[in-house]
Amino acid sequence: MSLYILVVGPPLLVYTLLTRNPDPLFRAGIGGVMFFVRAAGVRVRVKGTERIPAAACVFAANHTSTLDGPAIVSAIPRRIAILLKESLFRWPIVGQAFRLAHFIPIERGGRDSAVASLDKATEELRAGQSFLIYPEGTRSQDGRLQKFKRGAVVMAIKAGAPIVPVACSGAHRLMKKRSLVLRSGEILVEFLPPIDASAYSPETRDKLNDLVHDTLAAALPPDQRPVEFPGAA
Repeated sequence: MSLYILVVGPPLLVYTLLTRNPDPLFRAGIGGVMFFVRAAGVRVRVKGTERIPAAACVFAANHTSTLDGPAIVSAIPRRIAILLKESLFRWPIVGQAFRLAHFIPIERGGRDSAVASLDKATEELRAGQSFLIYPEGTRSQDGRLQKFKRGAVVMAIKAGAPIVPVACSGAHRLMKKRSLVLRSGEILVEFLPPIDASAYSPETRDKLNDLVHDTLAAALPPDQRPVEFPGAA
């Protein structure tokens, strides 16, 4: 994977800088990662792409593993941007690629900088750029859905954009948090019906946040639902 980045990355960075077109860089990045993921015996099954609206939207997904990122991004039939922790943008080549693909860095510990990142993402969303966001804020330790932060719904409300909950199942069994061991198996990525955020206001953001959380929880297998959620195992 490192060799692939070193060979393919620099020419595509130069092309993107010259043309201002990040699509080839984005496709090469996702295609390269998924080639190696599939070579390791990981299969990605996708359901519900017909539910994705044509307009820009916020994809709100659960986060259990390093694997669910490429699985979900490869399943989305358009180029999307992601809010990523700021430290990832320091990686050589990869960090520059993230910026050119309109990914936005966010500092988890700094409230002011986090708000600024969300404001920038909201502007991009209004301009037609769809985003993938993990409302939990970090990967789950045991695969179960955690509580949601409000950033995703605040963005969607301000931009008047729909939210598409994305249920990702099985990734935590193939690659656990903080582990480099990759096992073969299947990941299921399911796009759920979009939720209209324009019907909510900043004052009712918690109600929308709970709706997105519970909709996603209900679509996960019993062992990935919160312990107190109906049907959890």
